[in-house]
Amino acid sequence: MRRIALVTLVVDDYDEAIRFYTETLGFELVEDTPRPDGSRWVVVRPGAESQGTALLLARAKGEAQRGRVGDQTGGRVGFFLHTDDFARDHASMLAAGVTFLEEPRHEPYGSVAVFQDLYGNRWDLLQPAD
Repeated sequence: MRRIALVTLVVDDYDEAIRFYTETLGFELVEDTPRPDGSRWVVVRPGAESQGTALLLARAKGEAQRGRVGDQTGGRVGFFLHTDDFARDHASMLAAGVTFLEEPRHEPYGSVAVFQDLYGNRWDLLQPAD
């Protein structure tokens, strides 16, 4: 079986990103391992029960990568966080200070609202339709 296991998200600071993803979004820190070159292998995922793709938080190196922090997809929604309870997670994220760029909407494919992470990357919070 094949699947996409990790997607790299370029960040400014490991600890800042870990705090946002674990404390604000409620993700689980799967791994935080120092590497010989001074970088770290940092993996977070939406929750312990999640079997989907995890994020590799990679600190930007050099100007080209620093220029991509927060704009990895050219302003498009690039990440999709599925939920089984949109209202619960939307309220929880608002209470935690997450910035939503729109009001929730109900589309044929499900309930959705666009939010941004601490760097400005756009995400969909999405509860797919049954």
